[in-house]
Amino acid sequence: MTSLQTQRVVIVGAGLGALYAALKLAPRPVLVISPESLGAGASSAWAQGGVAAAMAATDSPESHALDTEYAGAGTVDPAIARLVTSEARRHILDLTDLGTPFDRDAAGGYVMSREAAHSMARVVRVKGDQAGHEIMQTLIAEVRCTPSIQVAEGVLASGLETENGVVTGVWLERAGAPSGRSLLRAPAVLLAGGGSGGLYAMTTNPPRIRGQVIGMAARAGARIADPEFVQFHPTAIASGEDPAPLATEALRGEGAVLINAAGERFMLPVHELAELAPRDIVARAVYLERQAGRAPALDTRAVLGEDVITRFPAVAEACKRAGIDPVSQPIPVAAAAHYHMGGIDTDAQGRASLGRLWVCGEASSTGLHGANRLASNGLLEALVFARICALGIGEALGAPAEATHVDLAFPEGAEAVDEAAVARMRQAMTDGVGVVRDAAGLTRALSVIAEVEAEATSEAMRNMTATATLIAAAALARRESRGGHYRSDYPKTDPDMAQRTHITLAEALAIRARALEDA
Repeated sequence: MTSLQTQRVVIVGAGLGALYAALKLAPRPVLVISPESLGAGASSAWAQGGVAAAMAATDSPESHALDTEYAGAGTVDPAIARLVTSEARRHILDLTDLGTPFDRDAAGGYVMSREAAHSMARVVRVKGDQAGHEIMQTLIAEVRCTPSIQVAEGVLASGLETENGVVTGVWLERAGAPSGRSLLRAPAVLLAGGGSGGLYAMTTNPPRIRGQVIGMAARAGARIADPEFVQFHPTAIASGEDPAPLATEALRGEGAVLINAAGERFMLPVHELAELAPRDIVARAVYLERQAGRAPALDTRAVLGEDVITRFPAVAEACKRAGIDPVSQPIPVAAAAHYHMGGIDTDAQGRASLGRLWVCGEASSTGLHGANRLASNGLLEALVFARICALGIGEALGAPAEATHVDLAFPEGAEAVDEAAVARMRQAMTDGVGVVRDAAGLTRALSVIAEVEAEATSEAMRNMTATATLIAAAALARRESRGGHYRSDYPKTDPDMAQRTHITLAEALAIRARALEDA
């Protein structure tokens, strides 16, 4: 083991939240830990829809907050919803000033899309479906020329060091090639390392986003919130790719419809908003159509025609790879794990239950999303809480200290993650902890997770199994259906359970043990 000390704030992750926080902390010295080159493996860069913000004269933060609460199915923290939606405009203008080329109309106004469960068009976009990529490119360019920011690429965080409930350092190792671990002690740690979609066999998330950051915090004793609430995107392109490419919700906002093999619009009898119903409702409908063998598909032909190629280039490219012509053919779709509403429990200042630990982005659970995230609120939450965390860290640490460049070195050793075991667990999660759940399936998934955990030889794998256990155990404990959590054995919503889950890994492991004993 090697050990280093730095005066830099350590930021784990390299997506939108991480980079925005690094810029907001400037000129305070920071070290950004990125498993890959900047922008390559972050969910933010893959986001197609955009950023939800009340930018139109006819819109308001209050309306945005109400839509957020409606979509969240009774467990959104109203104060957090008001906080985030009231800050939205500030961050769109900030990103614009940094050079993000948001789509504008002839009068200079922002072009906005309407997405599921929004009462109006309020999703600010870039080049149709390129928002995440373009915002990330803007931030990366700014980070590269900011002297206070050091970026360690090809490095993976695999654990937290704590003393008396306070985080004192981060365990690091080489990414992609097995190595021993090195301990880096730092005055503060910000976790911004993404969600958990890659724990599922069918996901739209980058390959490395497998719940490791949530898991390492949980293993260090941090409290976790709402882990059972996983959002499944209803229109992943069912082309066999892993991860599955995404057919952005903006297509449905433009009028694209969901049909089955018989050409029937199956959403019409399901919900009054049809294709623009909340995501959980649309995802379940798509899932059930596939289960019944009716081949659900997204039909853009009538509303977009050839314009789909130029207005939604990411979708067009994914279709081309799969041999699908969206101009003349419906796009086959499936529900896929897309966003984790749960994560490390944080307060309104972005602080975790462990001292000197802040969290922003998908790894956090702030109370904004409740049981079902409102479309395009994910990037917004990351922006708002990145700034909040940066301000909080600055206040906690006082005047910036001088910090030299950190030269990381790793000992030899350690074993690579067993990808066959990961694949087994991912399939168990999709089968038992997916769009439709029941006690038997959840228990089977917990059994597989426990077996994979018992054979794990790497910290990365133990972090994954910790998060998978939290998701499945909390889903087993919540005996109702709400938002993204649907139990076929408890299909109704229980008003007495209209509250958030707060759970530790120890409590989740106890639920798992009892379930396996009773099985």
